[in-house]
Amino acid sequence: MFDKILNLKGKQLGTKKNQASSLAVNEDTFITQMAGKISATDNINNDLYIKYDVKRGLRNSNGTGVVVGLTRIGDVVGYEINEKKEKVPVEGKLFYRGYGIDDIVTSCINENRFGFEETTYLLLFGQLPTQTQLKDFQILLGSRRELPLGFTRDMILTAPSVSIMNKLARSVLALYSYDTSPEDTSVKNVLSQSIALIGYFPSLIAYGYQAKRAYFDNQSLHIHYPIPELSTAENILRLIRANGEYTDLEAKLLDICLTLHAEHGGGNNSTFTTHLISSSGTDTYSAISAAVGSLKGPKHGGANIAVIEMLADLKRNVKDITDYKEVRKYLIRVLKGEANDGTGLIYGLGHAIYTLSDPRAVVLKDMAKKLAADKNLVDEFMLCDFIERNGSELYEEVTGVKKPMPANVDLYSGFVYNALNIPTDIATPIFATARLSGWCAHRLEEIVSGKKLMRPAYNCVQPHLEYVPMDVRK
Repeated sequence: MFDKILNLKGKQLGTKKNQASSLAVNEDTFITQMAGKISATDNINNDLYIKYDVKRGLRNSNGTGVVVGLTRIGDVVGYEINEKKEKVPVEGKLFYRGYGIDDIVTSCINENRFGFEETTYLLLFGQLPTQTQLKDFQILLGSRRELPLGFTRDMILTAPSVSIMNKLARSVLALYSYDTSPEDTSVKNVLSQSIALIGYFPSLIAYGYQAKRAYFDNQSLHIHYPIPELSTAENILRLIRANGEYTDLEAKLLDICLTLHAEHGGGNNSTFTTHLISSSGTDTYSAISAAVGSLKGPKHGGANIAVIEMLADLKRNVKDITDYKEVRKYLIRVLKGEANDGTGLIYGLGHAIYTLSDPRAVVLKDMAKKLAADKNLVDEFMLCDFIERNGSELYEEVTGVKKPMPANVDLYSGFVYNALNIPTDIATPIFATARLSGWCAHRLEEIVSGKKLMRPAYNCVQPHLEYVPMDVRK
């Protein structure tokens, strides 16, 4: 039977190839021509967006987000609205279930303990756990660390991907086939699925990375088993490193990164995607896979990679990174679109909501400073500090526009990942591992309180046309 199927597929592929070879023009020319036509046909004049009062990007004219739902899970405070409906900059605040993120992280630092699992408990269940409750939850998560039998071989190693995020999304979808009740969207079952995914993610990203290294980078393949008793941060470092070794400071700092990235309100692109997909009544694996795909985008979760690449480009072009006159010249060239990737952006500065400060960056900067001293990377840390302190001034100098551009979390998380020797390939997958806790919490909230298919409207601005028969078309 399988031989017949394979033979049939071969015949079909051969037919398609023959059809393609008989095109009036070659394939590349055809695609290029049609891409140009699409760019012209699908272009919509900006005046029409104004005419129909379209909230492009789901943003109001003053830059605030269009309110499309309610949530108890996360609150992002970056500005206030005055009587004139204008945005007034304020110091940034981030709350998980009503608790300030700075208080959560500070408590973990002062008590010298890991905090991501406690944060996950808080996001899922809406309350801070007691020691007994947290211990039980950690044991439950630990029992879900090891992937289903044969999954690593069959679903990861046999089909490696150059993109770990794409491999992660595919792996999440594949887990559907290993679930005995994948379509059950009851709160109890979705919670069970969520805990399993949170437990699995360190292995999914690590094995996806190892497969990529072996098949695309010609490096040795190292597959370590996760240890149930270890924290999420410890398991990640153990699984991605050839020798499986890490220091307590490294693990605690990665744990802080995970905690800071776990949740960011319902309106960020990937969390909104989770709400949107969940509102259709689909399964957990489809919803979370879609969120992973959203986070991959360079305008969203992929921004931390952009910071890492920008700093690498700076080092290639500035011989001495402590010579701030030369650093300043480089950043001006970046803003003019003459350096790095030509976008004119200094990555790691500014945010869609935060105006004066990003509370995640404030917390992470303090820990990054300690890591810099431990790893003898003070010059690299001070480079990030220089970018933070001078970015807004340089932006005004180049563009003539004065606006606050605080460091966002990507600036210092990029530094931390470099200092921890975390490969660029898995910077965004680690972000996904953290944000999964928030996604799962929001999916449960949508199931409990949403109860309505999201169906926004698009105005069609294409005039109605009379159909033209084939023989008279030109």
